[in-house]
Amino acid sequence: MHSIAAQKGSKILTVGSTALALASSGIVATLLDGGRTARPALKLPLNILQLCHIIVWDECTMAHKYALEALNRTLKDLRRNDILFGGALLSLPGDFRQTLPIIPRSTNADEINACLKSSSLWRNIQTLKFKTNTRIRLQYDLSAERFAKQLLDIGNGKMYYIDNTQSITLPNDFCTITTA
Repeated sequence: MHSIAAQKGSKILTVGSTALALASSGIVATLLDGGRTARPALKLPLNILQLCHIIVWDECTMAHKYALEALNRTLKDLRRNDILFGGALLSLPGDFRQTLPIIPRSTNADEINACLKSSSLWRNIQTLKFKTNTRIRLQYDLSAERFAKQLLDIGNGKMYYIDNTQSITLPNDFCTITTA
């Protein structure tokens, strides 16, 4: 993590305070030190929410905006503090190019309306953008770096579309196809 929240989170942990790492999916939770998915983690004894100074909710883009709004109300109530999230620092890392909330039998408009950016809380969010993929940088692997750039190009709409379809042309070196 290269963010203000990560820096403050590190400081919070070094002084013996409490931090809570959350994720919207089980796969992501396994990558976090002590991480849990948001739903079971928030069912923990409420004193952990009263005590924590920072909450990191990884892949928050998959969460419905109501989950964030409910967390805000809960923290305010538990902490008897009417400021945003009861004064806890929230870090919401995620990539809106990946996955929006899944709503059964919904329209595109329903999914966009459910996303965090549609929440009334969004105007209070400070957006930070990562400039370096640390995992790629530490591997010193040029093919991994090229693949990461290609994925970003797809997410940023910089790939070439085929005619008027929703299909894109992938570079020849994008992946290797193997047979089982």
